[in-house]
Amino acid sequence: MVRRALLDRDDVLFADDEALPSSQPRSRNPMPAKPHWRGAGGRWLVWIGRAVAWAVILLIGYRGVLAIIDGRASTTPPRSPVRAAASAQFPVTMAAAYAMQFGDVYLNFSPASAARRSRDLASFLPPGADPQLGWNGVGTQRLLAEQVAGVSVTGTHSAVVTLLARLGNGRLIELGVPIYAANDGMTVSGDPALLPGPAKVTRPATASQGADQATAAELQSQLPAFFRAFASGDRTTLARFTLPGAHIAGLNGAATFGAIDSVSAPPGGSRRTISVTVTWRLTASPAGRAGSIRTAPAAMQMTYDMTVVRQQGSWDVASIGASTAPLPQGTP
Repeated sequence: MVRRALLDRDDVLFADDEALPSSQPRSRNPMPAKPHWRGAGGRWLVWIGRAVAWAVILLIGYRGVLAIIDGRASTTPPRSPVRAAASAQFPVTMAAAYAMQFGDVYLNFSPASAARRSRDLASFLPPGADPQLGWNGVGTQRLLAEQVAGVSVTGTHSAVVTLLARLGNGRLIELGVPIYAANDGMTVSGDPALLPGPAKVTRPATASQGADQATAAELQSQLPAFFRAFASGDRTTLARFTLPGAHIAGLNGAATFGAIDSVSAPPGGSRRTISVTVTWRLTASPAGRAGSIRTAPAAMQMTYDMTVVRQQGSWDVASIGASTAPLPQGTP
């Protein structure tokens, strides 16, 4: 074929050129060889590599900062896992009751009952402990009342129970009682510690909201009927003065109504929260023995916070409870 012939001819010419001596120049003006062109792709590869390197550096830095923050937060947990596990294992409720029983013996003493106190304390103390637990056998003290103020668990088997107690001299104290518990048993493991009771504080004065004298006067005339029904506990009568759907239980005869001493009503709409001071006459207890003198029933003044709603020209009571208003402060 023609095409094949041309190709064969070129091959022959190329072979003849290769056969020429190396000393013979092939051309007076040879064409310079073209360099290999890499194009812009090489620079793009460099830029991409740099971008990937910066991304890796930024990621490592971010993870490092995050690890530092998490590490700081984990170093100050709100509650130690060991302490939480100890609290779960320690019998807190039983220890509180046990400490109260101990306090009833420990905080009562007199020389006349020293021997009995020693025997009673022995049931709470480890063998060999001081039978009077530090008391020198002189003086008298009487416990009036006590409650558990708190339990601080210090280990799987140990805790300190704090008692809040009122003594016969009127003082309010706290008593720390160390308790050790194991194998379903307990003991007072150390000397109790006398601590001061809660300090008395003065509540700051609250800003006055003003007073609606007209509403207060209206309630002053309407509320006596409600408080008489409240004292008796008669639900049928109470329903006449309460808001439909409100559930108010009375005193069931524990006191009788004396008088309404004051009503404070702030300005507002048809629903108000008012403060009412009432005098109750407490039911007198029966005479203890024949010939004893009966006295008049005691009277006590008490203050209530009440929610009232105006409907059809009168005020209905929606709720009643203890007042949060501060006590009046007179000059000492």
